Amino acid sequence: MAGRILLVEDDPQIGDYIARGFAEEGYTVDRAENGRDGLFLATDSQFDVVVLDRMLPGMDGLAVLKALRAAEVETPVIVLSALGSTDDRVSGLTAGADDYLGKPFSFAELLARVQALTRRGTGRQKAQDTVLRCADLELDRLTRQVKRGTRKITLQPREFRLLEYMLLHQGEVVTRTMLLEAVWDYHFDPGTNVIDVHISRLRRKIDDGEEQALFHTVRGAGYRMAAD
Repeated sequence: MAGRILLVEDDPQIGDYIARGFAEEGYTVDRAENGRDGLFLATDSQFDVVVLDRMLPGMDGLAVLKALRAAEVETPVIVLSALGSTDDRVSGLTAGADDYLGKPFSFAELLARVQALTRRGTGRQKAQDTVLRCADLELDRLTRQVKRGTRKITLQPREFRLLEYMLLHQGEVVTRTMLLEAVWDYHFDPGTNVIDVHISRLRRKIDDGEEQALFHTVRGAGYRMAAD
């Protein structure tokens, strides 16, 4: 099994859609339809991730989140909400959320974010590494040097940050939103193709002339760096 998820969502149609998607990916999904039941399950059982709607009957999502953190429950939580302004996102993250995804959303992005949260233990270890590698690609975070085999690659500062993020999350699907937030520090989509342009330029520098491609486009979801 891929992991165990607690889904706290009062809309049965959205809940069914999310639960079915995770089940197809091999996850076990437990469900609650209100905040109090969600809080009880989250404090009583072990989950890899809690997917928490913000607007819930009885006890809203932020109250559930604050109660979980007060009880020292450290399970990663991703908040789903139709309230998607910067202030709403900040209030969710301040309350203890690990991630915040606005509605409407694509399941592919929700899945990618959940996968990133379930791997965060590995990610923390990677974050401590000074040299990141994927196949024969090597990025030195101290010297800021990048090479593919014996070939040295010159990158602009933004390209370096983009490659660093992809290497920290290699094997995972990385969405446009994740890149906007992590590399550009945007918490909204500026409506440009800035990511596609940078990915295309970086891909040429990394993969052109090589037998093995490391950059992969995942149609409808984002990008993935992997040696496959």
